[in-house]
Amino acid sequence: MLSRLAARVVPFFGRLTVTTAADARIAPGSILVVNHTSTADPALVLAALRRRLAVEPVVLATAGLWRVPVLGRALTREGHVPVHRNSARAAAALDAAAVALASGRHVMLYAEGRIPPRRDSSENPPEMFRTGLARLARATGAQVVPIGQAGARRITSGGRVKQIAGVLTSPVRRPCLHVHIGAPIRLPDDVAAATALAHGAVTDAWRAAAGALGEPAALDR
Repeated sequence: MLSRLAARVVPFFGRLTVTTAADARIAPGSILVVNHTSTADPALVLAALRRRLAVEPVVLATAGLWRVPVLGRALTREGHVPVHRNSARAAAALDAAAVALASGRHVMLYAEGRIPPRRDSSENPPEMFRTGLARLARATGAQVVPIGQAGARRITSGGRVKQIAGVLTSPVRRPCLHVHIGAPIRLPDDVAAATALAHGAVTDAWRAAAGALGEPAALDR
């Protein structure tokens, strides 16, 4: 439901383009890791995955969404995984993700663990990753597919008033949006090395996405 809804709604808010690496493949039971910049970027990525590769992943998302009437029940029904951040229940999300991967489903997560607290709409490289991605990959042996997105902050960013204004004006502005799907990688067992490798791969994918939009940040090294 989320993927189908995103595929229908995103074109209304902006012009989405998608590219893939030449050797990009998403095998069953892959972990999809994406840079996180905006409340709008999950929709961009879900729409891109469905459009280009017919992939509809399980999403690890903040547990607060499960408290939203109707939405919460739909998320549970479709097997999406709530993340109870900064609590003793946070580790349970990785266990649920491992079960989904074992069944052959794809799992999409945000290794940064938060949206950067910036008020501007510009692009910036991904923040440092938390270790959950590396631990999940080590426990399951799943390959990791790095995905970069850019342009979501043109729809919504900053404080609440600015975010609402961005959503309301996007159908008129129709900002350019881009998602780049990178080639899969295998992470080493060492958590620190795996986290650094994954961060670099997602940063490269983000640069490809931001570069497609002509964002100056994509040229910074």
